[in-house]
Amino acid sequence: MAPTMFDNGAKPGDLIEIFRGAYEHWAIYIGGNEVVHLIPPSDDDSGPFGIRLMVLDSNKAYVRRQKIWEVVGSDRFHINNLLDDEYEPRERHVIVRDACRSVGQLLSYSVATYNCEHFVTELRYGKPESRQVKTAAVIGGVAAAGIGIAALGAVLFSLLKDDDKRRHHK
Repeated sequence: MAPTMFDNGAKPGDLIEIFRGAYEHWAIYIGGNEVVHLIPPSDDDSGPFGIRLMVLDSNKAYVRRQKIWEVVGSDRFHINNLLDDEYEPRERHVIVRDACRSVGQLLSYSVATYNCEHFVTELRYGKPESRQVKTAAVIGGVAAAGIGIAALGAVLFSLLKDDDKRRHHK
């Protein structure tokens, strides 16, 4: 049976997080089992074995209005108003109105600076934000720092080893 938002207690203006495996896709619930979402031109196409492809090189995306089950497919999803503790959500009718007004627009798109999560958080809170991007940046920073520390350690170890060899040869 196709998923319905009524089964999940969704209200118009709620953010819907859809788990796509390597990333999460975001949509905003507008009522009537419909969502509005930002999607790069070929992100809605399924690749081999029905796997959706996240387009990394697209710099434009369309705002689409679809039935929730068309967007979710067989993926897991849930309501996630992730920034309600940080920001005051806009009024639900305003969120839905603005979401519906944006349908059909072609917008600038960037995985890092304006993706589907930025789009829906801007509609709900008036501020575009992406926790996925922030998390990836932190993980990338930690990884880079770890690599830097490992490289520094290797250099120091090499210097100490060379110094030890010089002392033994004297």
